[in-house]
Amino acid sequence: MTRPDRWDLADIPDQAGRTILVTGTTVGGLGHHTALELARRGARVVITGRSPDRLAETVAAIRTEAPTAALETVELDLSDLSSVRRAAADAARLGPIDVLVNNAGVMGTPYHRTGDGLELQMATNHFGPFLLTGLLLPQLVASEDGRVVAVSSQMHRIARSAPLGDPLVQHGRYQPWPTYGQSKLANLLFTYELDRRLRRAELSVKALAAHPGFASTHLAANGQYGRAVGGRASILDGAIKLVSPNTAAQGAWPTLMAATAELPGATYCGPDGFLEWGGRPRITTGNKLSNDESAQQRLWQLSEDVTGITYP
Repeated sequence: MTRPDRWDLADIPDQAGRTILVTGTTVGGLGHHTALELARRGARVVITGRSPDRLAETVAAIRTEAPTAALETVELDLSDLSSVRRAAADAARLGPIDVLVNNAGVMGTPYHRTGDGLELQMATNHFGPFLLTGLLLPQLVASEDGRVVAVSSQMHRIARSAPLGDPLVQHGRYQPWPTYGQSKLANLLFTYELDRRLRRAELSVKALAAHPGFASTHLAANGQYGRAVGGRASILDGAIKLVSPNTAAQGAWPTLMAATAELPGATYCGPDGFLEWGGRPRITTGNKLSNDESAQQRLWQLSEDVTGITYP
């Protein structure tokens, strides 16, 4: 068993022969660095992105540091449930999948409803990954030792309640940051319920979660302004880099621990520093609300109703 106070990158075992799909791999972000480290250790890494141009940028960036990286690409927009279905159909060519890293997300975005009628943050951060995981589950089972890793956030702690209302209706005034907190809480509720259901079904897949602490990514600027450079976006992005205790590469470490270390299902990994903002990865815990089994079960049922998929 991995010691929770000793993990670092050197502990990642050889990944040769494994297929790992990572969502949200924009250059410079957590997913990019997650994919890079896994590719360096021999995994066949499947990267996803919303456009061929974004995918090409990430492939080029990874191959700059890992020239022999075994990379596959899948176009995927998690905010669009039809795109998720198309991506899963495309991913069928990959055969067994050892690890699915649900990393992609948006943060603090202005109010927007997707084509499915869902609020953008909940669609991208929860409902899309819920559907993708269910559609890829047979391939995860086929690996005979599958793993699903959800990337949550310390911001799950600001959510005052689980997102259990009608997702097609806006309840009260839209507040970007509390909504983001609820979407990150949903990641943990989903992980714990998924792992329980997998064990009950006696399937050879387990679910874990991780959070990056406070890492210097472009996520906040992209969420607020739709870009990371220019005007206020550059100011916000620069301020985050200035105060973040972890680089984006370091922010990926808890995800890499959850994806590769010998850990039981329902484990949550995060940094060991002050307020878990930065530091080396360790096993941590979510808040009380994230461990509410009733909320976990109700969110699962709601998610099945929204996405039209039932599993495991």
